[in-house]
Amino acid sequence: MITLHHLDQSRSFRILWALEELALDYQVKFYKRLPTFAAPPELKLVHPLAKAPVLTDDHQTIAESAVILQYLQETYDEKQKFKPQNKKDQHQYRYWMHYAEGSLMPLLVMQLVMSNVPKHVPWLIKPVAQKITAGVKSGFIHPRLKDHISYLEDYLSKHDYVAGEFSFADIQMWFPLDALQSRTSGSYPHISAYIKRLSERPAFQRAKFKEQNLA
Repeated sequence: MITLHHLDQSRSFRILWALEELALDYQVKFYKRLPTFAAPPELKLVHPLAKAPVLTDDHQTIAESAVILQYLQETYDEKQKFKPQNKKDQHQYRYWMHYAEGSLMPLLVMQLVMSNVPKHVPWLIKPVAQKITAGVKSGFIHPRLKDHISYLEDYLSKHDYVAGEFSFADIQMWFPLDALQSRTSGSYPHISAYIKRLSERPAFQRAKFKEQNLA
């Protein structure tokens, strides 16, 4: 039996969505974050790093979103609906599957960390912390994010999906692009249109409904 170990406010939704796209029988075990925002200790019984998402299937325990998506596609996508079949699109599939967490998401995580640092330091050094973190954001994070946004806007102006037709690479890309929209103040028409296109898929909507009823 497939079990998705689903942590509140995590990347787990990607896998819930993929399971719905595949129309598989599965169960979800829900974990609520602690007040510190850390994962509960019960999740460490599933994976030593208390990571999420984690998928268990028979005796296998699989972590990392891209690895789980690859496993599900290779194991259960019998009609090969969710991975391109031509070489050009397969290259894009691999690229965007890794770009999501390897290139884009680290910048968004760094921005989130820098925004939260001043909230967790003694009041005496708070002005210094604010000045340092503002400098990191303006001098390092924002210029690089701007480059990524321009790159993504240009690519998505020419492509409805990242690798030909809809694939699991789009599921992987959805999370950082959704985070980008919520954590930055710009207007990104092609990114917004892409996210809207993904969110209109019936499997996405079923997964959202299930997620909202897990807690």
